[in-house]
Amino acid sequence: MRMYVDAWDPSYGSSFEGGDGEGPASPSSAQVDTDVEVPAAEWAPVGAPVGARPPDVVFLVDGVRRNDAGLWTAEEDGTSYPGLAASYAAGVVRCDLARGVAELVGARVGRGLFTASPTAGDLQAGTVRYEIHRINGSGEASKLPAAVQGPLTALEIEISSAARDGGSDGADLLIVDGPLRNRRQLPRTIGYVKTQQKQYLPAALTTVVTALRPGQRTPVFHLGTVWGGWSWYLRLPGATGAPWSGIVRVECSPELSVDQAVELAGLSSATLPRFASASYKDPRAPQNLVPIAGLERRLRGMLGDARVLHRALTLATARSR
Repeated sequence: MRMYVDAWDPSYGSSFEGGDGEGPASPSSAQVDTDVEVPAAEWAPVGAPVGARPPDVVFLVDGVRRNDAGLWTAEEDGTSYPGLAASYAAGVVRCDLARGVAELVGARVGRGLFTASPTAGDLQAGTVRYEIHRINGSGEASKLPAAVQGPLTALEIEISSAARDGGSDGADLLIVDGPLRNRRQLPRTIGYVKTQQKQYLPAALTTVVTALRPGQRTPVFHLGTVWGGWSWYLRLPGATGAPWSGIVRVECSPELSVDQAVELAGLSSATLPRFASASYKDPRAPQNLVPIAGLERRLRGMLGDARVLHRALTLATARSR
C-alpha cells in the first residue's frame, strides 16, 4: 500500500472529492463521448504541441461572494419569506507575458437581496444598497445562496468583455476560474475547474489521467450535460505524486469544432503550467493559479467588513418595522 498527503490545506477540503485517495468518488450520469480527438482505445498522455507557446496576453477572471445576512419578511397577508443579503465581486487580471507584467484591469462589487417575497424592494443599509433579486417559487432559505451565482456570472461576463475591449491583441486567451456555464459565447475562452467532484471517465481511461506528467493532458472528450462541452484533464507542475494531485479539468465551448477544441487544449498545455502556484505560497497549490490567488484576495477586500455590513442590515430592517 502507498499513501500520499494531499498538497491542499485541509481547511479548503480536498483537491478531489474522493474517499479513498484514488480520485473523485461520485460517478457522473453524463453522456461522455471519448472518441473525439482519438479513439478511446488509443488514449495516451498528450504533451504540448511542438513549438507551442502561450499567447502574449492572457486574461484571468474570477468572482467571490459572501452571505452578509439572512432575513425574513413579514407580508401583510401574514405569510413570510426567507431572504439573503449577499455581496459579490468579480475582477480580471491581464497578464502581458511578453513584457512580464500583470495588472488588475477591472473589478466591480455587487450587492443583492435575494428573496421570493412579492413585495420586497431594494434594501438600503447605511451607504450600501442591496438590489432586489426576486426568486421564483417558494424561495427556500437553503436554496438562496445558489441564486447569487447568476448575477455574479453576469458581472464576470461584463467585466471580461470590457477588459478585452480595452486591451486585447486579438490573439489572447481568457481563463475563467470555474466551469464556463453560460459564458460559452466568449471567444478564445477556457473554463478551469480545480476541484474534481465527479468521475466522468471509465476506469480504463482514468488510468490515463493518473499517468499524466506535469504539462501533459488527456485527449479531448465531450460531456453531454446541460452545461457540457469539450473537456480534457491536465496535470500541473508541483504535484505531490498522488494519483490525482495537480489534476485540473479544462473545458471550452461546445459551439467550437473538434479541431478548434483540440487547438485550445494544446494552448492550455502551453499556458496553464506557467501560472501554477507553489505549496509554500498557496494552501491550494498547484491548482490555485497565482494570478487568481492574488485576485481573490483583492476582491474579498473590496467586499467590505462583514461585521459592519451585518450591523447596518440589522439597523435598516429594524427601522422598516
